[in-house]
Amino acid sequence: MLTDIQLDKYADVLLWGLRTSRTGKYRKNDIVLIRYDPAAVRLAEFIQVKILDMRMHPVLRMGLTSSMERHFYEKANNNQLVFHAPGEKELFENLNGSLYLHAPESLTHLSNIDPGKIAKSAVSRKPLRDILDKREELGAFGWTLCMLPTPELAKQAGLTMRQYTNQIIKACYLDRDNPVEGWKTMYKGAMAVKKWMNSMEVKYYHIESEKIDLRITPGRQRKWIGISGHNIPSFEIFLSPDWRGTEGVYFANLASFRSGNYVEGVRLEFKKGKAVKAEAKKGEDFVIKQMSMDKGARRVGEFSLTDKRFSMIDKFMANTLFDENHGGRHGNCHIALGASYSDTYDGNPAELTKEMKKALGFNDSALHWDLVNTERKTVTAHLTSGEKVIVYDNGIFKY
Repeated sequence: MLTDIQLDKYADVLLWGLRTSRTGKYRKNDIVLIRYDPAAVRLAEFIQVKILDMRMHPVLRMGLTSSMERHFYEKANNNQLVFHAPGEKELFENLNGSLYLHAPESLTHLSNIDPGKIAKSAVSRKPLRDILDKREELGAFGWTLCMLPTPELAKQAGLTMRQYTNQIIKACYLDRDNPVEGWKTMYKGAMAVKKWMNSMEVKYYHIESEKIDLRITPGRQRKWIGISGHNIPSFEIFLSPDWRGTEGVYFANLASFRSGNYVEGVRLEFKKGKAVKAEAKKGEDFVIKQMSMDKGARRVGEFSLTDKRFSMIDKFMANTLFDENHGGRHGNCHIALGASYSDTYDGNPAELTKEMKKALGFNDSALHWDLVNTERKTVTAHLTSGEKVIVYDNGIFKY
């Protein structure tokens, strides 16, 4: 487990992430929500003190235990599945920041639950997420999240607790005297990659690996972003493409734990922007039910690449936050089914309306599910001029 010294450093890094993720500045009396799993209570204590010292208002909410979550889906009727507690909407309308401290005690506790019930509850919470998305576009809200080691995570990753904890320490720079300075350096270093990627007029990207043959269309008024404080750790550079231009086959060779379910070997076939065929070695029914959540759940909301020179994560972690930032031998790419990120709009996100997002091909969904591939791959940019440029090969951006 992490020591108190390491937890104190972790809290500093998370508050750097929270500040960096927001375009507006935090002020005295701002409201910051701290959501934490029961096993993360000690880190929540450190963060609470620091937010109080910043003269802001921390609102603490402990998450459900795995038993509570399972009982909810087993027992809840349709009305209970979509119930929002009084005051929740008002809280979201006034939030300035949010941190989520993920420390699961189980990753498969909902495997016997009807995926349709999980989806129904998720869809009911989308209006709350829409509130925060709009506040973020206006510069009034920022967010970040992290993960702490638990026996369940280590077990599912096939690692000892010491091995698992050490991956977190390395990835988040908690072994450094001043980890925040390390993140500031990483933040500056990533700017060169983003500037280069954004300098090209790209018609589409062609992603090729042993099991991937996919075209991604960036679309109009897009930019590559990343290492922005939103996730700790984060080494990925990504954009939200025009979903309508997605064509071909994508394969996720890393397993995925989502909503208490285990999924492995997901293969998706896209035509005219939609996943028309979905297969999985394990958890196929869950995959199909998730993709039936709403109209946007079969479309791509994100395309991401991680440079192996940036990331020190070299083991499967059984957690998307770390697995989508895997460095290892070949780096990684991932797509996300579902919601787009409006901050990849090359302009002022505050000016975006629903009509503009639709016209530009930004996807809208209650789902956002990252599916990761770590095979050796090549990504070729097909420019509007007709030129071809290899932008990523064997885990390295070629800038």
